[in-house]
Amino acid sequence: MTTTDAKTQIDETVKANDVVLYMKGTKDMPQCGFSSRVAGVLNFMGVEFADVNVLADEAIRQGIKDYSDWPTVPQLYVKGEFVGGCDIITEMTLSGELDTLFDQNGVPYDKAAADKIREANA
Repeated sequence: MTTTDAKTQIDETVKANDVVLYMKGTKDMPQCGFSSRVAGVLNFMGVEFADVNVLADEAIRQGIKDYSDWPTVPQLYVKGEFVGGCDIITEMTLSGELDTLFDQNGVPYDKAAADKIREANA
């Protein structure tokens, strides 16, 4: 796969799905702690999301970093927009910003589960 092909594929994936997580491994079997944390938050909150395993394709692994101009994986996209990596998603979850982002974009999630995460980390 060429760099152009990877960019096109990433662009199509990000635009075709409301929520996409580029990660190491899959949502059922994450292969790094940071990917596991973000996938865990999304799974716990009941968010439907597409997962893309960057370890399966070197062009996608490099391509996603170029696409977002962000050096690390995982990377979360909501409605085609890059949201952030593990630290940003963790902060947004704890501050309630992630709930707001999902609300504004019509992404269904379990509000009670989001509150539980905040209670557990208060």
